[in-house]
Order: sequence, then C-alpha cells, then structure tokens
Amino acid sequence: MAIAVTEAPPEPPAVRVRPKRARRARLTPGKVLLALTAYAIAMIFVLPYAEMIISALRPPKELLSRGYLPRHYDWSNFTSIWKTGFGQNLGASLKVAGGSTLVVLLVALPAAYYTARRKFRGRSLFLLLVLATQMFQPAAMLVGIQREFISFNLPSPIISLILVNAGFNLAFAVWILNAYFSSIPAELEEAAMVDGTSRLGALGRITLPLALPGIVTALIFTFIGAWNELLVALTLTLGAPDKQRPLTVGINNYIGQYSIDWGHLFAGSVIATLPVIALFALIEGKVVGGLTAGSIK
Repeated sequence: MAIAVTEAPPEPPAVRVRPKRARRARLTPGKVLLALTAYAIAMIFVLPYAEMIISALRPPKELLSRGYLPRHYDWSNFTSIWKTGFGQNLGASLKVAGGSTLVVLLVALPAAYYTARRKFRGRSLFLLLVLATQMFQPAAMLVGIQREFISFNLPSPIISLILVNAGFNLAFAVWILNAYFSSIPAELEEAAMVDGTSRLGALGRITLPLALPGIVTALIFTFIGAWNELLVALTLTLGAPDKQRPLTVGINNYIGQYSIDWGHLFAGSVIATLPVIALFALIEGKVVGGLTAGSIK
C-alpha cells in the first residue's frame, strides 16, 4: 500500500519592516520667531559675562582699543590677583555664605514644618510678621545693625555677617519651605508612623526628600544673597584685616579714587562667579530627584 507524502508549502519570504521615522516637527513662522526671541534674550544675559572674561584676558595696553576681541591674550591677571589678598577674601566669602546658609536651614526647617503641620492660634499672624520682615531694606537698618554688633563685641566680623545675612534670608526660606511642607499630604507621614516609624523618622525619610526642591531653592537664594551682599559687609568690616573681608569688599578695593585696576577687577569678578556655578551644577539633579524620592516605600 503506497503512502502519499505531501510536501510542506514553502515559507513566504521574510518581509523587512522598516522602522517608522519620527516625524519632524514642521517649522512655522511662530516657532521660528519664538526661537529667535529666546536666543536674543539669552545673548543679552550672556554678553556681560563674555565681556567680563574678554576684559580679564585683555592686556593693559589694549584696554582702550576699539576691537571687541584683543589681539593678544594675557593670563597674568588670573595669576597675579592672588598676591593682592584675593584668596583670603574668597575664603571669607565662603565662610559667610556657607555659615549663613547653614543657620537658615537649621532655623527655617523646624519653623516651616511646625507651621505647616500645626494649626495653632496666631499662626497666620506669625507668618504675616515673617513676611513683613522682607519689606525692610538693609540700607534703612544699616546704622542700627552696626551699633548693635559693636555693642555685642563679637570676635570677628565674619560672625556678624553670618548672623546678618541669615536674618535677611530667613523669612524667605520659611515661606518657601512652609509652602512645600503644606503641599505634602500628612497621610504619608501617618502611614509611616503606623508601620513603627517615629515622627522624626517620617520627617527624614518621607517629608524632607519630597520637600527637597524647596530646600534647594532656599539654599540657593540664601547662598547667593550672602555671596553678593556688599553694603552691610562694607560697613561691618571697616578697619578689619583682608582675611575677614568678603569678595564683594575685596573686589570693590580695586576701584581707587584716581585709577581703576580693570584687569584684576574683571578677573576677580570671573573667579567670584565660579562657586555659584559649581553649586548649581552639584544640586541641579537633586531638584528633579526630590520630586518623587520618598513617596514609594
């Protein structure tokens, strides 16, 4: 008996599927105009920094030349500035800005957390008084600040500057952190405490990571405010040695009555911007990470 053997049908040839290309966004006159406007605004903010760097690299003979770019670049301003006591001024500014930021965070964090979680009598009045302190100009209080710290007889003007700058920026930090703490549901902390975590543990593991963008915002504004402050620093450091004068006072000393040391003035200004840029580079990623960190157990 013969058995018929049927052959399997041939497989169809493989068809290559080309991946779909992402459609390019069509350029419209509105988008082009918006991009050009954005570039123009960016150039307005970048040009002063570019001029500052170019002037710092310009030789003394070419300071009054008409060309925007110098024919020769001179790096001596960045090397010789350290012989004028600029390094001591830089160290004093780091102490003042860092100390002020630390004091503000140590005081503002518990104050903002308590006012956000506790509804006590006079809470609105307290927050209003905190906000009212931001309406006073430092120049209007300068004489009183100087007489007060003279009566304190503090050993160093750096301590005085730390306290003054912390006081100037404390109200803003309390308001920012209070808003962030209020936006975080209290149920997250309650769930953590049900599982056996203490209130401090819930604060450290849940609330603070979620409030990290607000903490970073308060840190940045406090550091920059203390770093750029001149009027109070110029008043409280009268007669003090160079190592106790911050950068703003040290850079101001390059402007004399009859002449201006343009090379060191611009070189010092360039160096003074580097710590702030480094601070932004270090904490930029933590701002986004703090939006979700701590919300998932």
